[in-house]
Amino acid sequence: MVATAATSAFFPAVSPTPDYSTKTAAKLSNLGGMKSKSAGSSSGLQVKTNAQAPPKINGTSVGLATPVEGVKNECDTLSPAPRTFINTLPDWSMLLAAITTIFLAAEKQWMMLDWKPRRPDMLIDPFGLGRIVQDGLVFRQNFSIRSYEIGADRTASIETLMNHLQETALNHVKGAGLLGDGFGSTPEMCKKNLIWVVTRMQVVVDRYPTWGDVVQVDTWVSQSGKNGMRRDWLLRDSTSGETLTRASSVWVMMNKQTRRLSKIPPEVRGEIEPYFTDTLPVVEEDSRKLQKLDDNTADFVRTGLSPRWSDLDVNQHVNNVKYIGWILESAPLPILESYELSSMTLEYRRECGKDSVLQSLTAVSSNGIGNLGNLADIECQHLLQLENGAEIVRGRTGWRPKHASNFGTLGEVPVEST
Repeated sequence: MVATAATSAFFPAVSPTPDYSTKTAAKLSNLGGMKSKSAGSSSGLQVKTNAQAPPKINGTSVGLATPVEGVKNECDTLSPAPRTFINTLPDWSMLLAAITTIFLAAEKQWMMLDWKPRRPDMLIDPFGLGRIVQDGLVFRQNFSIRSYEIGADRTASIETLMNHLQETALNHVKGAGLLGDGFGSTPEMCKKNLIWVVTRMQVVVDRYPTWGDVVQVDTWVSQSGKNGMRRDWLLRDSTSGETLTRASSVWVMMNKQTRRLSKIPPEVRGEIEPYFTDTLPVVEEDSRKLQKLDDNTADFVRTGLSPRWSDLDVNQHVNNVKYIGWILESAPLPILESYELSSMTLEYRRECGKDSVLQSLTAVSSNGIGNLGNLADIECQHLLQLENGAEIVRGRTGWRPKHASNFGTLGEVPVEST
């Protein structure tokens, strides 16, 4: 009784119809030695449970006209499952499987599409990761001008542009697989405690980008003399391809421990020479000699400048972009308010440490002092030095009126296809 109740809990028996009971009883009467417990309550399940092996006479089965399996199958056929609410519902698993198959097929087709941006303002490099182009000799990276990178004029500052140039230079070395443990140093340079230092920088700004603009920066390297390397940059508007800034620089190697300049070892030359291009500087060299200023020749002097800990890079010297901000500290306010920097030439003489105290000196050209109100182009001479007079940076800057449209006057380099 317990077994019967447990079985009924999981497999509830369906009461057969009268006709079915009569037919089943008739068939069971032909089973010889097989007897049901109750003819009135017989079922397919009870037939299977109470079935006994048929008797044998001399090894031959007797009294069984139809095999047991045949009886069971016949009973199953005659006992269709009753129609209930559950088994009339559609097979949701099959429906979900079909929907999943359709979505997976559509996703596969979408991923296989060789789609390209249809709008010119969509970025080639939306995440600013950069990539190698032009036969592996040029590195290209996009930058979005952030709100904290613009100044009072609502345009990107010169320091912002210089930081973007420096970032592409480092990513170029990294993308080429030459980045060692140092800050832009190759593996062989790291072994010999060598680092790169900039000695000369020329920048020409045709137009400053503003907040939300996306700029595209290309950079490449060339040989400069026997022991130098030239790095050029070209900064364009990513939408129109218009040239915004051009820059050219010369770099040499310095021993990180002795802080003395060094020749390029053969092992290092073997690493970097495969990436040299045979091109002219993107900015024509300004061969005019930079003047040395003093308290008598300078028109404006700013003292007490000192680097903060955040101004030092991983090589424990002041980042070269910081020098530009110090130089402009002594620029007269009327120039900063009414003019914008259009060109800059810097010569780096030595580095300064975290405990250094500097002075910034600026002299406005003789024809520029009296013409500040006339909004004509002017030129300034600059000197950044330690308090004891040791020179850090000499410089020259060109300025144009902020309302002037000088686009194209400095010449634009055509956009190259990649």
